[in-house]
Amino acid sequence: MAGRMLPLGPFIWHTMKLNRLILALAAASFASGFAHAGNSNSINLNNYAVKSVHALDTLGGMGLEASAVTFARDRNSLFYVGDEGLGVGEISLTGQTLGKMSFNWAGTGSSKHDTEGLTYLGGGVLVVSEERLYDAYRFSYAANGSATLANKSVSISNANVGNSGLEGISYDARNGGSFVTVKQEGPQDILAGTLNFDSGAAAMRQLFNPSSLGVSSLSDVQTLASVDALAGTVAADHLLVLSLGSRQLLEVNRQGQVLSSFDLAHVLPNNGIEGVTVDQLGNIYLVAEQDQTGGAVANAKSQLIVLSAISPVPEPATYGLMALGLVGLLGVNARRRR
Repeated sequence: MAGRMLPLGPFIWHTMKLNRLILALAAASFASGFAHAGNSNSINLNNYAVKSVHALDTLGGMGLEASAVTFARDRNSLFYVGDEGLGVGEISLTGQTLGKMSFNWAGTGSSKHDTEGLTYLGGGVLVVSEERLYDAYRFSYAANGSATLANKSVSISNANVGNSGLEGISYDARNGGSFVTVKQEGPQDILAGTLNFDSGAAAMRQLFNPSSLGVSSLSDVQTLASVDALAGTVAADHLLVLSLGSRQLLEVNRQGQVLSSFDLAHVLPNNGIEGVTVDQLGNIYLVAEQDQTGGAVANAKSQLIVLSAISPVPEPATYGLMALGLVGLLGVNARRRR
């Protein structure tokens, strides 16, 4: 009959039920991170592939022998260092130079300036580590400036461990902030705890015995707490551990169990891959030193490698639009039935 309206009760009930179903599916899928099987306990490196590779500027030598990289979320950029310790470079997510800053090592006691670790604290503040002294230094980035590293420093081991020492450092902003570090070899070690750059105090403990990882060396570490899709899941506590010697990228939990891995054997096989970081979307960035084989060209450059999930999870807003679209469609169908 013309003008007759169907009761709204059943329509509203079905609409609400459908919305709840859509939102539940969205939450389950989004919390699963990047795993094919919807497993929220792992980022699943098996679901990753090399997306792109970018040559980095030499920056007067500062950009050579790239050894560590970190993601700056509030700048949507990357910072990286070479293991000659000349300074830090800022680059885009595809490797374009945005700026650089030199290091002043006076008063640190360092003679080799072997920078192998780098992490970002936010607000332009970074921490760089020196391998041989097992020290870390906090500084604020200023393009074209110079950072006097001795101003804010912490000695983690109080010993000169030589050329097999501190290879990586990563910051976890949760619960007031903490750090994870890795020691290369002789023996390998992985520590977690706090660093106070105002007092110079370190409170670090061994997370687990890294011999359980089965790799020949430890080259860098990255916490996964900053990946949005992992928030509130077990995987937010996990770590990415990079091994140059075994050419492996591992996802491990804080008990030392390997959960997934990515084989780097055929990724720039003539370049040592020494640094790893991750952005809030779960994209992984690796830095490699220039090709140093006998036949390498004289102007060889460090490289940025980008890994992305093969099956990315849609953003939450996508599911919201889907829900609104379906509700609108149901509304149209209801009106047509009047």
